Amino acid sequence: MNTVNGGISFWYAQEGTPAAREPLPGDTTADVCIVGGGYTGLWTAYYLKKAVPFLNIIVLEGHFCGYGASGRNGGWLYNGIAGRDRYAKAHGHEAAVRLQQAMNATVTEVIETAAAEGIDADVHRGGVLEVACTPAQLDRLKAYHSVEVAFGETDRRLLGARETAERVRVTGAVGSTWTPHGARIHPVKLVKGLAATVEALGVTIHEGTPVTGIEPKHAVTPYGTVRAPYVLRCTEGFTAGIKGHRRTWLPMNSSMIVTDPLSPSDWDDLGWTGRETLGDMAHAYMYAQRTADDRIALGGRGIPYRYGSRTDNDGRTQPATVDALREVLIRMFPRLAGTGIAHAWSGVLGVPRDWCATVTLDRSTGLGWAGGYVGSGVATANLAARTLRDLIQQDSGQSGPTDLTTLPWVNHKVRPWEPEPLRWLGVRTLYAAYRAADRREATAHTPTTDRVAALADRVSGRH
Repeated sequence: MNTVNGGISFWYAQEGTPAAREPLPGDTTADVCIVGGGYTGLWTAYYLKKAVPFLNIIVLEGHFCGYGASGRNGGWLYNGIAGRDRYAKAHGHEAAVRLQQAMNATVTEVIETAAAEGIDADVHRGGVLEVACTPAQLDRLKAYHSVEVAFGETDRRLLGARETAERVRVTGAVGSTWTPHGARIHPVKLVKGLAATVEALGVTIHEGTPVTGIEPKHAVTPYGTVRAPYVLRCTEGFTAGIKGHRRTWLPMNSSMIVTDPLSPSDWDDLGWTGRETLGDMAHAYMYAQRTADDRIALGGRGIPYRYGSRTDNDGRTQPATVDALREVLIRMFPRLAGTGIAHAWSGVLGVPRDWCATVTLDRSTGLGWAGGYVGSGVATANLAARTLRDLIQQDSGQSGPTDLTTLPWVNHKVRPWEPEPLRWLGVRTLYAAYRAADRREATAHTPTTDRVAALADRVSGRH
């Protein structure tokens, strides 16, 4: 069987692309205009409409709901949030602990809300297992585990090689860390169900309506302008396509493959009965899940960035990236050397210059935004949406500050990325350094993190 490449994602190949909703018919007004029909935009519409049913809310989507990262991701609903360590340095440890606790609770919030709304997204709450396969990775894993415990994850477990193999038999794994705050989902089932839910609540969604400019109280499209007191930018990796935002967030590519369904004997050999989401401690890390129909979906960075902050059209990824991801799969699970790869695809995620996710409402202009999730957006988008709801209610005088509006990521300011060709050279050099560091660590047999990778972390702003 030949590998399908592109076509948005495997998740859409399974579910089918949705029937097209009508584009914006012309100039109009709303109470809130949301730009972007992914998880952030749809969850924001959901919580605002639930809180204030009479609000006139319009969602503008350039393609169709879930066209971007929300329909292409690895299906990791988990409690990671980009920038927590920086927020701890800037606002204090306890403020960052509150942010982490909010993320822990968000995993449950998404699962319970989806169930309450009748959205079947193939959810399985098996937690998150992150493995180490070299001495240097094990050293980083132990340090990472200690940090997570210090931020309040007292239910996290550090596992040795034998305990790791009892969960998933990853070849060469010498240890792992597991948290219960994670679940596997089918990304497209969630986003399609969420879009249908907000429409049923009375939210208007216009698809095929790219927003070319955002100004105070205005969202400009080729079909007309929406005027609203609040205009919220929820475009994540596609933010660079909006006028004036070329350098706001860098669209980082991430690619995925999915295998043919595995046989019962394969699963007997691999284990993975808990269906944990699976990651590793490499610098150029991987992420994977066991799907509801017993495939392995596995992702990684591939070619990380296209010159000029360009994004792809249909999710097609480079053959070399497909081969590299297959090599990762076989290295971890040699038994699968003869297993077919059914589908490969790619998408973009939003990366701020300081690698910190943020949610903001400018009370002087009514402009708001959320994103910069750096690949952790499946759950973070939900927390951001509830925070945007609270910020708007506070600004409109319907409520005061809440636990969410006082979290340290609210109204965080990020400087823009460097102009081209500096950001292209920087990102390409960064990931070349990470891959080279992983190769050296695989043969060095020393617990010390590669010095080039540590330097790359400091230069990039990741740490």
